[in-house]
Amino acid sequence: MGRIRVAIAGVGNCASALIQGVFYYQNAKDDEQIPGLLYPNFGGYRVSDIEFVAAFDVDDRKVGKDLSEAIFSPPNNTRVFAKVPKLGVEVMKGPVMDGVGKYLKDVIPISPKEPVDVAQVLKDVKADMLVNYLPVGSEEAVRWYAQQALDAGVAFVNCMPVFIASDPTWAKKFEERKVPVAGDDVQSQLGATVLHKTITKLLVDRGVKIEESYQLNVGGDTDFLNMLERERLKSKEISKTSAVVEMAGYQFPVKIGPSDYIPFLQNQKICYIWIKGKYFGDTPLTIDVKLSVWDAPNSAGSVIDVIRAVKIAKDRGIGGPLTSISAWAFKHPPIHAPAAVAKEWVKEFIEGKRER
Repeated sequence: MGRIRVAIAGVGNCASALIQGVFYYQNAKDDEQIPGLLYPNFGGYRVSDIEFVAAFDVDDRKVGKDLSEAIFSPPNNTRVFAKVPKLGVEVMKGPVMDGVGKYLKDVIPISPKEPVDVAQVLKDVKADMLVNYLPVGSEEAVRWYAQQALDAGVAFVNCMPVFIASDPTWAKKFEERKVPVAGDDVQSQLGATVLHKTITKLLVDRGVKIEESYQLNVGGDTDFLNMLERERLKSKEISKTSAVVEMAGYQFPVKIGPSDYIPFLQNQKICYIWIKGKYFGDTPLTIDVKLSVWDAPNSAGSVIDVIRAVKIAKDRGIGGPLTSISAWAFKHPPIHAPAAVAKEWVKEFIEGKRER
């Protein structure tokens, strides 16, 4: 079926886990069960078909390096689980815009190089898609990169909580250009939002009335440092909250969002979920859950599935938001669906029974 040529915006921990994962599972067999992937053979595309052809960042410790080195450069601090050979892909300087918040300015030295023409680079390397891993709160920069993808005729995978695929105006732009877009805000294999959604759906299905809930998260990477700037969290909190409330089907008091930065946790994230409700006879019920994970590898498998779904859409000439893979792999998709439903949608998409 050919190669899948992928460009990346933002060479942080998530990009590191994605690239490591591609090499970790490059020899996987079609009948092998790979944790975190829907299928080893996804509509004819395998993990080994993914090829990285361009990368953009602003950190002076990454710009100019081969991508295989840059993914292990500070301040990246996720776990290392695979060797990555030299890729022959130099990390290029992108525009800073609002990509570096006030708490990141002290830890990210900005490269003095001039930003490249991103749209032209995407054309030159014949990229199939651009995967967006910019920091939370980079509203202006994410929209700029989305436009670069459109200008280059390249699909856009939006892993961050800036609404592109789920925004009707942007969705129309991608549809008119016949360019696929998937998003928004990538959902982990088993992260805080997935777990919170699943518990919520279980309670509602069993007839429990949810009265109140919260989800608090702490971590030690630059993502959590960046999110100390509360002004950058508006879209993130909307994304995570809507993902949970949609599973209930009704409104209830809920607070969801990052709560603090603990440096020694590195890329590990700890989440606390609390739910209060009542069941038969208005009898009270509470649930307390603690989840501890390495954050970046938790979403890498989801993105590998998304990359392959987007390539299938490109092969079929489909443009606009991909609702099936977005419902499965993102917190704020164009259309929400329970996991089992979204998984069936993806299967139908692969088989050609569902257009998007």
